[in-house]
Amino acid sequence: MPEGTTVTEMRGPEINAAAGEGEGRRNRTATLHWLWGSVLIVLLDQSTKAAVEAGLRLYQTIELLPVFNLTLAHNSGAAFSLLASANGWQRWLFSILAVMVSGLLIVWLRRLRPDAVSEALGIALILGGAWGNLWDRIWLGYVIDFIQVHWHDWYFPAFNVADSAITIGAGLLILDAFFPQGGKRNS
Repeated sequence: MPEGTTVTEMRGPEINAAAGEGEGRRNRTATLHWLWGSVLIVLLDQSTKAAVEAGLRLYQTIELLPVFNLTLAHNSGAAFSLLASANGWQRWLFSILAVMVSGLLIVWLRRLRPDAVSEALGIALILGGAWGNLWDRIWLGYVIDFIQVHWHDWYFPAFNVADSAITIGAGLLILDAFFPQGGKRNS
């Protein structure tokens, strides 16, 4: 608002611009409540990993369905065991990357419009998954995986709840990029 001008003296666009200043600040934090969803993913991820660790020996497999097993595995690498055979430096590389990407995602989440629900949900799922695996990587030096999907002799690499959240979150962001909610984009 121009210096010395009252709201009653402004007209049209000036009123909208002045009103938008406070609203913009308020909207920047309105989407941070989605971080509670991220925390819920971390809790679900860590509790399922603890239950599997308590109930299975390393590489023990329990067939639950003809295409679905529980198999306890420790992955010191990234997705699909990328760099798993490295000498330990990958633990810190992937941890630092997770922290950096988390920071960027929180900034993105903070800047979202409050009505960008699928985008916010996607970011929250990715953050929760990243934090769940980051916790394992920092405290254990590896990520606990236990979900194994297969078809006959073809086995998909074992994964966990955190990996599932990351995958679903990324899928939501991709869908939102192609089919934005109501044609609205971020401000």
